[in-house]
Amino acid sequence: MVGRLDTGIDVLDRKLDGGLPPGCIVAYGAEPASQSELLLYELTAARGTLYLTTERSDDAVRHALEASPSAVGSPTVRQVTSTDPLEEATRLIGALPDGANLIIDTMDVLERTDEDDYIEFCNELKSQMLETGSIAVLHCLKSDHAPANRTRTLHAADAVFDLRTKIAGSELENHLTIPKFRGGGQPTEAIKLELTEEVAIDTSRDIA
Repeated sequence: MVGRLDTGIDVLDRKLDGGLPPGCIVAYGAEPASQSELLLYELTAARGTLYLTTERSDDAVRHALEASPSAVGSPTVRQVTSTDPLEEATRLIGALPDGANLIIDTMDVLERTDEDDYIEFCNELKSQMLETGSIAVLHCLKSDHAPANRTRTLHAADAVFDLRTKIAGSELENHLTIPKFRGGGQPTEAIKLELTEEVAIDTSRDIA
């Protein structure tokens, strides 16, 4: 579809009719023990990326990117360490260039802040994405005790990517579903992914 920004992951772009609309915010949910970050790393190959890390150090993220066997870009990596993480994240996002990617890995630290402050942050984030024509991907770890503002994240997001990992026989299987997509053309089927050395579609066998 004309005007969309490709993610750099072919299988996703095909399912999304060419990619994501400029200004789109994606909430990307996954289990902590999955290799969900591999998808984040591949997103950096598509265009300039600001990668905000809230838990791992910036050096750890850079090392992981450098060690990744798949195609990655050269993102600007910044660690959010302030006692006011929303203020620091807002300041860093304010320097985002036009047509860029923003990755926040993970959202948990930001989601544990005051509810009103967090809602304001989400609204400002959306305005910044629209103003710059950029894409934001918010990495949301699944937990039995999710942060109080997780529902605000899911509501504010234009799209929700849900990665589920399960054991099938002796193999791990990863399925990505997109239960929410305001951009139209929502995929109705799960996408089976191989999250090993790189993100790829698993065509060996499809299980309904």
